[in-house]
Amino acid sequence: MSAGAYFKFSNSIVLVPLMAVLAIWSVYWIELAQQLNFNSYGIYPQTFSGLKGVIFSPFVHGSLKHLYNNTIPLAILLAALFYFYNKIAWKVVFLGILLSGFLTWCIGRPSYHIGASGLIYVLASFTFFKGVFVKHYRLIALSLVVVFIYGSLLWYIFPVKDGISWEGHLGGFITGLFLALVLRARIPMPNKYDWEREDYDEDSDTFLQQFDADGNFVEEQIEELDIEANTVQVHYTYKTDSERKDKS
Repeated sequence: MSAGAYFKFSNSIVLVPLMAVLAIWSVYWIELAQQLNFNSYGIYPQTFSGLKGVIFSPFVHGSLKHLYNNTIPLAILLAALFYFYNKIAWKVVFLGILLSGFLTWCIGRPSYHIGASGLIYVLASFTFFKGVFVKHYRLIALSLVVVFIYGSLLWYIFPVKDGISWEGHLGGFITGLFLALVLRARIPMPNKYDWEREDYDEDSDTFLQQFDADGNFVEEQIEELDIEANTVQVHYTYKTDSERKDKS
């Protein structure tokens, strides 16, 4: 089976990112339309009631800027996840939300931690490390793209800016690394030509048999066919006008 056969386009590559984006924007629209504040559904560390935020916090955002900044990375990384790791994509999403949320609950400051950025860090971390671990050229290329586009995210796993849940980012980063280590993905093996195999025998290669020791092309001798033996012969008999008259 070819390497590209494992990378199959499916509806989930489009539908999952689309549904995720619609979900976070719908929640924010409901807050605005009903004049509500869902911040209390975020993660509040070291409290029993704050555990509900492990599930609900990715859908809650504090401002339009916060929502917009999370929308594009979430859509792109989800699409990449479901395209390259379709078999384990849902495991990465669900376990990523639960584990990163729980880590945030354990190490976070006493404040509400909201937003999908924790999941974004899970996806970025998982995509990068998984590509490196499996040593597949396409997935390594994907890892390099993630670094190029989202490499600056690494700074925000540290407390470099007020008002940002660096604990959620750090929890997502650690979770992505952990999932890359423990989850096994079916990775396509690159095709090998016959001459790349260990048991390759040059003498039995029909292609190489067309060349001599100096590398010159050797024309095959084609046996001549017995034309006379294989040809149908047709004989014509011509009669003169006088011969036809005499016969009549």
